[in-house]
Amino acid sequence: MTSVAICGIRGRMGQTLIRLARDTADLSIVGGIDTSAGNEDDIPVVMMDAAADVLGNADVIIDFSSAAATRALLAQDAIAGRALVIGTTGLDADTTRLIEAAAQRNAILTAANFSIGVNLLLVLAERAAAALDAASYDAEIVEAHHNRKVDAPSGTALALAESVARGRDVKLADVRKDGRSGDVGARKRGEIGLHAVRGGGVVGEHRLMFIGERERIELVHEAMDRSLFAEGALRAAQWIAGRDAGRYTMKQVLGL
Repeated sequence: MTSVAICGIRGRMGQTLIRLARDTADLSIVGGIDTSAGNEDDIPVVMMDAAADVLGNADVIIDFSSAAATRALLAQDAIAGRALVIGTTGLDADTTRLIEAAAQRNAILTAANFSIGVNLLLVLAERAAAALDAASYDAEIVEAHHNRKVDAPSGTALALAESVARGRDVKLADVRKDGRSGDVGARKRGEIGLHAVRGGGVVGEHRLMFIGERERIELVHEAMDRSLFAEGALRAAQWIAGRDAGRYTMKQVLGL
């Protein structure tokens, strides 16, 4: 039996994890962390400053919270020896460094997206970018999400951009272009464009376009139910439990 604690348990993903965990064999939710204490479906919920007992009872901690909460979680002594599955997006460079440091003593899996389809898309994006060179094909990424999402572009869009950059053997920071407005001039060769749309209840849509003079190739993923992300996170939790300290990816979980 894999015991799991959820950081951000009262959020939309936290609630979906609770629902799906009931039907997941050999997995139990032993507690949660959020901005207020109490119970959630008979699961004890504590605030971060009282999280030691909850964390101590877990084999794996799943984090779908906020950048600030993720930093606070990584600072907890009680995570020592526990595996972490981190799905929080919008993390800054300082938080990324904290994750790297924690991976010296914890097994940590981070993912911008836990969907099987999206992780396959990332593999295809890198291969396509290697075949469709920047001199002949412009790469543009458009993502859409619900109007409550706070970060842009999405973590998945950034992961797609990183895949394209790897396929073309360049650094994303050197070619990234977020949106266009005003007199921006002609598009620079090799740019990877990123564009964010926010509205309504869109679960998540990502479109990668390679646009040439005579053809356009598109790779598209559309999420129709957010439970697919929770399913992937629970699968990752079961996979990473008991593994050695270090960094892991969903590609390893899925064998991609």
